[in-house]
Amino acid sequence: MEFAAIGFGVLLLLCFLGFPLGFSMIAVGFAGFAVVRGFDPALATVGQLILDFSMDHGFSVLPLFILMGTFIYRAELSQELYDFAYAFLGHFRGGLALTTVAACGAFSAVSGSSVATSATMAKVAMPSMERYGYNRSLAAGSIAAGGTLGILIPPSIALVVYGLLTEQDIGKLFIAGVIPGIMTVLLYMAVIAVVVLVKPEVGPKGERTPWKARLRTVHKVWGVVALFLLVLGGIYLGVFTPTEAGGIGAVGALAFAVARRKMSLREFFASLVEAGRTTAVVFSVALGAIILSNFINIAGVADELVEWIKTLDASPMGVVVVICLIYVALGCVFEGIGMILLTVPIFYPVIQALDLGLGPDMVLIWFGIVVVIVTEISLITPPIGLNVFVMKTVVPDLTLWSIFRGIAPFFVADIIRLALVVFVPAIALWLPNAMG
Repeated sequence: MEFAAIGFGVLLLLCFLGFPLGFSMIAVGFAGFAVVRGFDPALATVGQLILDFSMDHGFSVLPLFILMGTFIYRAELSQELYDFAYAFLGHFRGGLALTTVAACGAFSAVSGSSVATSATMAKVAMPSMERYGYNRSLAAGSIAAGGTLGILIPPSIALVVYGLLTEQDIGKLFIAGVIPGIMTVLLYMAVIAVVVLVKPEVGPKGERTPWKARLRTVHKVWGVVALFLLVLGGIYLGVFTPTEAGGIGAVGALAFAVARRKMSLREFFASLVEAGRTTAVVFSVALGAIILSNFINIAGVADELVEWIKTLDASPMGVVVVICLIYVALGCVFEGIGMILLTVPIFYPVIQALDLGLGPDMVLIWFGIVVVIVTEISLITPPIGLNVFVMKTVVPDLTLWSIFRGIAPFFVADIIRLALVVFVPAIALWLPNAMG
């Protein structure tokens, strides 16, 4: 245990010095294994892990959904989704902020990326809210918080990564994220409603859209809604596997972009390159996590952690609460996917050993949703708060203080949502259980 702690200390030092997380984990994992078992066994084991990782068919689902999100981003759909949400919500007090959250949820459903959602919606929503005289903190907070939906609402890259690390059914993870994702949108809307009720001047009403104009906005977005329903519906009904769903989604997204005349040959190749680069980065971190987790296993960290937990006078749910608090603390210094890759190999054996009454088939599905929710919280937690820095990059004249102040009410909603999913697991597991 002490030796593993030294390894983690070295890993944190490398990260703070600016070394890429994936290569830092590979170096620490290899060096730790070499010290425990010897250089030659470490070389052979790491080589075998890399080969097995590269040949695993299950990993093909990741680049397919990344490619799908890239094609959707190139289709420049964000404005239409925002117009669609505004047509139905804009005339309420705080309507533009409500519109932003709804549009973020819709864009998340086809992009799978929180960073892409935040960056895109900041460009679309911020000018509109400024034009109507919205408080800039509320505007920035609704965009940054709404952007976190990108890693929960399926198809989610974070859920794919978690499923690959824990060898869980990615289709069930996707379906498990639907109700918590919808609940998040509703909670964020409730936050906005309360804020504008207390301070009406921070969120003026927009213009009421006639029904004919509303129907025109529906016509512009029906294709992407159909694509989302096709991908998730096919997985839920068992028509195709998550990997096949990724391929179908990528082809459908390409067809959608071509139909909108947003996909030239140049844009097509640029999309492939962008998806390839993103996949390479994620794979390097995932490979590092596998090598590091191998070192952690031979160092006996998971076993000692389970034994230590057994000595505590805490209920299984109390242990889960402690793990969630650890995740929230780690979120202050680690970004989302990296935190999942670093911590899941340590914590999921602990969760498996707890008697939570969920059954061996569902406990890790539920824990996957919990992990993604606490990872979402990390995206708006100071001092890192990746979505906050995305907002700052897109709107440079915003101060970090004003963004974090706008996020504070949404952070409260996140804690409520986390508590609901932790203590009422049926919220996440009802749909997966219905799949059979």
